[in-house]
Amino acid sequence: MAPAPAAPPAPTTVYYANCTAAKAAGAAPLYAGQPGYRLALDRDGDGIACEK
Repeated sequence: MAPAPAAPPAPTTVYYANCTAAKAAGAAPLYAGQPGYRLALDRDGDGIACEK
């Protein structure tokens, strides 16, 4: 009997309190749709957060 297929990994939520935290994690810049992106980090609303 074949083993049961592995369950997909649980989705992870990425949250950066601010751009300093995102930069420290090496994640900046963040693009819309990427884990960790949120409008509060995107000052000019162009879909790229923590770009400067």
